[in-house]
Amino acid sequence: MSFVVIIPARYASTRLPGKPLVDINGKPMIVHVLERARESGADRIIVATDHEDVARAVEAAGGEVCMTRADHQSGTERLAEVVEKCAFSDDTVIVNVQGDEPMIPATIIRQVADNLAQRQVGMATLAVPIHNAEEAFNPNAVKVVLDAEGYALYFSRATIPWDRDRFAKGLETVGDNFLRHLGI
Repeated sequence: MSFVVIIPARYASTRLPGKPLVDINGKPMIVHVLERARESGADRIIVATDHEDVARAVEAAGGEVCMTRADHQSGTERLAEVVEKCAFSDDTVIVNVQGDEPMIPATIIRQVADNLAQRQVGMATLAVPIHNAEEAFNPNAVKVVLDAEGYALYFSRATIPWDRDRFAKGLETVGDNFLRHLGI
């Protein structure tokens, strides 16, 4: 099965400006993400960015770059611009790997590609259980609520679903109802 990975990499992050270029063990974060995407077996990997410094780092690592507008409100908008510029066919499987996920396992990237290829859905993502209160209340962790069939209903940086009665008693455990969205 063939698939394309697009990695949106926004330089002007509000919480950490220059985030794609943060040094991790001697390499920019975006290069680590690019390496994970390569390990996934993707046929093509494109880093979508609006910043020349990010583009230079990716190109120095042998990666492909698509320069995008700076006014996008989300990585998904940036990805859509790349899809339009590259004129991918409607049946092309495209996996959106966030540019700030340097430790994402290549198997997870491949799993999302497989999910998209095997099901009649336009979009797929992954989530993992949250087991501790610190992560449940961390605004940097995006939470997701699913319906009974496993489809995402909504995403939030707030703690969802909110359990007023349990949280009033204490936060030693958070139970099994909390899921963290993976950056894919």
